[in-house]
Amino acid sequence: MKIGSPYGTHRVIEPLGVLPQGAWKIDNTMEIADNEILIDVTALNIDAASFTQIKQEANGDEARVADIVRGIVAQRGKHHNPVTGSGGMLIGTVLEIGSALANTCPLKVGDKIATLVSLSLTPLRIDEITKIHMHKDQIEIKGRAILFETGLYAKLPTDIDEKMALAILDVAGAPAQTARLVQPGDTVVVIGGGGKSGTLCIYEAKKRAGVTGCVIGVSPFEKDCQRMKSLGWADHTLQVDATHALELMDAVAGVTQGKMADVVINCVNIQNTEMGSILATREHGKIYFFSMATSFTAAALGAEGVGKDVEMIVGNGYATGHAEHALALLRESPQLRQLFEDLYV
Repeated sequence: MKIGSPYGTHRVIEPLGVLPQGAWKIDNTMEIADNEILIDVTALNIDAASFTQIKQEANGDEARVADIVRGIVAQRGKHHNPVTGSGGMLIGTVLEIGSALANTCPLKVGDKIATLVSLSLTPLRIDEITKIHMHKDQIEIKGRAILFETGLYAKLPTDIDEKMALAILDVAGAPAQTARLVQPGDTVVVIGGGGKSGTLCIYEAKKRAGVTGCVIGVSPFEKDCQRMKSLGWADHTLQVDATHALELMDAVAGVTQGKMADVVINCVNIQNTEMGSILATREHGKIYFFSMATSFTAAALGAEGVGKDVEMIVGNGYATGHAEHALALLRESPQLRQLFEDLYV
């Protein structure tokens, strides 16, 4: 076996000198280096912003979606959407472990795992697309992938369905970061509160803000607002398009008596919601941009342009213990678990 870099730089084809995530193309041959893990892949969970863009490009045609996904991987050696810059994650079974990891890796051949690093840096080969779940952002495949020595993963739990675990683990960073940010008594706005990550964040925010706090869910869709109301974790639901910044600002002002939000969590999968997030936040408040559709240039310059001093946090998909944290939410809330079973199982 050849000796590999812990960060996978030996896989970079172009441009040289960058890490795999920033590379345009990486080597996706499936002969592993001594510090790599080979995975037999069964399903991909495509990042929501990426899958939305792909479906739009394909005009909702399932066969065309498959062609686009295969084309990206064939061109780049990884699923790294050239439009959104995002990827997703995968689940599969460990096939082979490099010799340098044999005595240190807690995994063994045959373990079922979910990777907790982005598909935008993961060497991937798709042999066949067997099924596309258009409303779940999931694609069942036959293929293989490489996990680098520094790559994060989680063993799939035995008490939670694989497809549901895949969906939850893909957004595990969102509720974990929400738990860090929200304090008792806070007013919290969750933009995209009717979606997968948004629902987890609303649940987590309600736990953290407590009875003295206020959680506000935002979605442009009536069905999402109805779901948020029926679940009961949001104190207010606002049917507002977050791309209309002033409308969102006015709606949040209306339910907060003009005080605005201490914390805004942005979980949407579309562009141009940066200003709505900024204007919904009080002076010196915090915004967590979990969405991969965020333009951080637009956010930084937009806040400057309206004279708003807010703390803006990049949506790092990783937080210490985030996988265990997210799965624990399903175990502690039968209502939350039932919702995700209905959606993903």
